[in-house]
Amino acid sequence: MSSGAHRHVHDSHSHAAEVDGPRTLGTPPPCVLFVADTPISEADIAREMQHHRAGRPEESRAAAARALVVRELLRREIARLGLATEARAIDQESAEEAAIRLLLEREIADRVPTEDDCRRYFERNSERFRSPDRIRVRHILLSAPADDVKGRHQARLDAEEMIAQLGANPVLFADFALRRSDCPSKSEGGALGWLERGQTTPEFDRQVFRLPVGLAAFPVESRWGYHVIQVDALEAGVPLGFDAVHGRIADYLELQVRQRELQHYLESLQEHYGVRGLAEIEALVPDNPASGP
Repeated sequence: MSSGAHRHVHDSHSHAAEVDGPRTLGTPPPCVLFVADTPISEADIAREMQHHRAGRPEESRAAAARALVVRELLRREIARLGLATEARAIDQESAEEAAIRLLLEREIADRVPTEDDCRRYFERNSERFRSPDRIRVRHILLSAPADDVKGRHQARLDAEEMIAQLGANPVLFADFALRRSDCPSKSEGGALGWLERGQTTPEFDRQVFRLPVGLAAFPVESRWGYHVIQVDALEAGVPLGFDAVHGRIADYLELQVRQRELQHYLESLQEHYGVRGLAEIEALVPDNPASGP
């Protein structure tokens, strides 16, 4: 390359640098999120994202941005009202958490639903209120660690053999439980009593509640090993009356009202102080497909 050509290339690069400005590796991206005149950096959002796990990074980023905006709005309002010095922490609260609690207690009125409110909700949703299904079960556990392939195979074979023997002579169940079960219930003939959904491990729960009354025709596998199951009784849930669920409905409606009041309060703070950039961040979240009830 000639010296003239070299100077031309150098001058072109210099001109580009003057036009575009210096480019420095590691320069943080510009802030796009503001509460009034307070910037919230991308680094702040990235740190907050670890507390807002989601299926897509855009969802996590939007949730983190919303949380930081809310925190800054509440901080500004606490400072405006001078609540930081009034708040007294309860239990393990930080000073900021205590101030936020005091602010919300003052600004959001507790609205207790009336009995008529509760009755209307119950009448519209009565099918939701039923006593839980129950099942009375005895079992014999042949334990084997989850990572012991050989041991679990043998436990299954032993359980299948035991089921065949009990099918021919059911009265031996308590004796087999006492002599061969690895569960403390063996001293009670393997009896687990009445169980409701969710009281045992999920994999055991799913299988046992599908069984009819009687000796299960196959072993039930769980993380503990294989179970020989005898279902002694099934009891389907029954509809509950209003009096039985009144308190539960009142708590639910009170929480719903409080959440709406909180949302309205935060929207008023956002309008008062001004928030820029949040809508643009939220707009980057892909639309979720509609889901049925």
